[in-house]
Amino acid sequence: MKKISSLGLVLAVVLAISAGPEGGAGHAAETPAPSNKQQKKKGHVQVKKATEKPSLVTVDPVRLEPLSRTVPIIGRLVSVQSGKVSAETNGTVRQLNVAIGDRVEAGELIVRLDDVTERAQIAIQQSQIQEAMAELQVWNAELQLAEQNLKRQDDLKKSGAFSRAKHEDAIQTLAKAKANILRAKANIQTQKATRRLTEIALKKSEIRAPYAGVISEKLTELGAYVRAGDTIVTLVSDTNLEIEADIPSARLDGLVVGKTVSWELADGRAFKAIVRALLPIENPLTRTRPVRFTPLFKTPVRRLADSQTLTINIPLFVNKNILTVHKDAIIERGGNSVVYVVANQIAEARRVYLGESVGPRIEVTSGLSKGDLVIVRGNERLRPGSLVKIRVGS
Repeated sequence: MKKISSLGLVLAVVLAISAGPEGGAGHAAETPAPSNKQQKKKGHVQVKKATEKPSLVTVDPVRLEPLSRTVPIIGRLVSVQSGKVSAETNGTVRQLNVAIGDRVEAGELIVRLDDVTERAQIAIQQSQIQEAMAELQVWNAELQLAEQNLKRQDDLKKSGAFSRAKHEDAIQTLAKAKANILRAKANIQTQKATRRLTEIALKKSEIRAPYAGVISEKLTELGAYVRAGDTIVTLVSDTNLEIEADIPSARLDGLVVGKTVSWELADGRAFKAIVRALLPIENPLTRTRPVRFTPLFKTPVRRLADSQTLTINIPLFVNKNILTVHKDAIIERGGNSVVYVVANQIAEARRVYLGESVGPRIEVTSGLSKGDLVIVRGNERLRPGSLVKIRVGS
């Protein structure tokens, strides 16, 4: 009985110690120490933030530049040299060197007319010239004799053998010889001029290309007889081309002589051209005026044709400066336009409001300032606050 009472006393003391005064042990249980699992998780987040690898990006600055808008106008190529090549003399076609589609160079023979008569006449006229030159030599000899005779008569003036009649005859003979020489020289010039006329007629029997181009029409055949003025072929230059476009009168403010514009063919090839002339002719029905442009070709362009259609971009005259960004910087998210701006190696997302397109760039009406560096490459997977590294040379 005494042993049991001692055991109960020990249990009572243990319970009192466990409870503590006024529940103090229970209060300590309310602030448990963090577990090992929680400490490891927190340390992993801190290490990840410190070792994040920056994304490599390409940037482009926001620019303040003049608004340059264009409107496409349908135009056409116009051959500066094109037309009908005609005969300048009558004759039968003895040689025909071209067919439709052939390309000829300037001065190349197209047609030769019968020239037998002209060649025979030239041979005769050459003989007549030689005969006239021989006659001139005869009269030169007569002149020398007349001069010698007159000198002898002059020497006899102080002697008794002098005859006034013979002296006067010698003077007349000398004058006649001089006149015959002048007539012989004139005859030679006449014969040469006559031969020159025949040579011109002979040259006209050869119909040559006045400029380089392509034969688009052939209007005679071998053996046909043609008269002066008859059309032989139609020739179109395929290298000396201009652009003509009918521009609305309201769009002419952006065009001045010497201004450079762009234009494209139907196959997508793009070129430049210079405004050459604004013609003062207005179509009252369409309210347009023809404008001529000189194409700028760095190298010869093949397969161009007279009246070939094209699209020419006519600038609109607008005196306005705008902020622009490259179109590659724009990202559409949730119906909003967003760009990433680099600030202290951090990608900062900004919502922007856009305006007019200016070639590969686009106007920004709100959200950016001049000089902001916007990301144009590597922005597809970025998130706000991402670390970035600007690519060298961008």
